[in-house]
Amino acid sequence: MTVKILFVDDHPSQILGYKTILAYNNRNLAIEATECYNCKDAFLLLTNTVNPPEFDMVFLDRSMPAYEEEGLYSGEDLAVLVKKHLPAAKIVILTSHAESFIIYDIVKNINPDGLLIKSDFSGDELLSAFDMIMDGETYRSETVRKAIKELLSREDYLDCINRQIIMLISQGFKTKSIAGEINLTESAVEKRKAKIKDYFCIGKGNDEDIIREAKKLGFI
Repeated sequence: MTVKILFVDDHPSQILGYKTILAYNNRNLAIEATECYNCKDAFLLLTNTVNPPEFDMVFLDRSMPAYEEEGLYSGEDLAVLVKKHLPAAKIVILTSHAESFIIYDIVKNINPDGLLIKSDFSGDELLSAFDMIMDGETYRSETVRKAIKELLSREDYLDCINRQIIMLISQGFKTKSIAGEINLTESAVEKRKAKIKDYFCIGKGNDEDIIREAKKLGFI
């Protein structure tokens, strides 16, 4: 089986490194690589209607030369384009930025299948991420997980009541029971659960999704 991957990074040596590592993937899959080095080239490739692109996975560097005419300034902007033209493709964003707010915004706005900090991962970790993503799971490198946990644990992002709601959900309590436990109306509990889902970037997820993300980030 062959996996078609688009690499978009303005450092050809980085792409070469990714390709070299992925060639030794644990599934013995052949890697068919296509390379772009800026937002403009990626845009022209992704929007080609004569020869529509076909990719299973897209690796995007967050920072690269912009294509201002089309409003593309980063890998995040390209990710939106990928979702539109290649909805089935797995998106992996790689970035040198480890700032919590940048990481959080990437997860919230794009929710990529993979998010790794360039200085944070080894070849083995890239292969592990590749395996998880191929299995339909999401992958966040260690620095990403810590940054999100730190940001969400701040009082103004996830206050003590919301944290208590998370604990009660993990213990099997439903909205009506939670309302009685913490002396809130059911409507107030539902609003707080909606905010919790927003914080965890799971949109319209359910209680099981809240528990999964809370465990992943070490809250429970």
